[in-house]
Amino acid sequence: MGRTVSSISRTSRCSAARKKLSTGRIRCVSNILRGICGAGFTIPCAVFALALTCSRSGPAHAEAVDLELVFAADGSGSIDDDELYLQRKGYADALIDPRVVDAVNSGRTGKIVVTYIEWGDPSSQHIIVDWTEIAGVEDARAFGEALLAAPRAAWGYNSISEAIAFSTDRIVENAYDGARLVIDVSGDGPQIGGRPIDWARDRAVDAGITVNALAVKSRGRNRPGPGGMPLEMHYRLDIIGGVGAFVMVADEKTPFAEVLLAKIIREIADARPTGAGRSLAGVGRRDDPHQYSADLTTCEAKDDERTGPDAGCQWTKMSAAGPEGPKGDQRP
Repeated sequence: MGRTVSSISRTSRCSAARKKLSTGRIRCVSNILRGICGAGFTIPCAVFALALTCSRSGPAHAEAVDLELVFAADGSGSIDDDELYLQRKGYADALIDPRVVDAVNSGRTGKIVVTYIEWGDPSSQHIIVDWTEIAGVEDARAFGEALLAAPRAAWGYNSISEAIAFSTDRIVENAYDGARLVIDVSGDGPQIGGRPIDWARDRAVDAGITVNALAVKSRGRNRPGPGGMPLEMHYRLDIIGGVGAFVMVADEKTPFAEVLLAKIIREIADARPTGAGRSLAGVGRRDDPHQYSADLTTCEAKDDERTGPDAGCQWTKMSAAGPEGPKGDQRP
């Protein structure tokens, strides 16, 4: 069950993931020192600790950027090669759009970093284009060219939870210090296998990351979520999280490329902090029985976004069998 997380300071959110790494390093040093000093060595412990910490600390300063953005795109078995190409081209074209470039340049540092991954089953998450700085149209064009030239890598079916976990690790382990941290998940089907989706979402949010989603319903399949709920409802209830989190929908009326462009502009231009604060955003909580209304038409609202504590849908219990595989995704 999703947890209510109190709001924390912007500085804490932005550096939370890296503080975890630093804490682990200090704990390691402390354990080593305990053994050395307890054995009666004469080396001053403080000097030894300083030397050991510095030798393992990596770069002295992470590079400041306005946004660290992971594009986590569906590359599972439901996406054929033509669809995969059109999907990648949508991202490549969106990044060179003048409105996106203007949004990038309007930030404090005037640059963001992006990476593109594709995901399939629980063991299939792949970096298609690694972290790339985008400060202008030429950077964006180079990223798009690399994206379109890369070979296909993902296989299997729909572990969105592992895609989020993998994306979270990419943010935690990189060499950038983003004022905002976002994972942009897109897919045409529900969560099927892997670790629980709410665990992955909460882990990302607690690391200072906001998870947004794009539900793709324009491929003629209209795969539902668990229990037959609309796919966008499943994404809204289970996948998105963090301050400002939202879901958008691509279908026959709103083409993928058009919706994707609007989504990326919104993610880059949003000045709000990311991460913890699901209680403020009104997402990721099922402990409040009044949070989701039974009026399913609310879930089909034009903005496809939660706007308050009653702007959701009645939760439908997940079945043991998912629509694309034998195991489904049961909540623990």
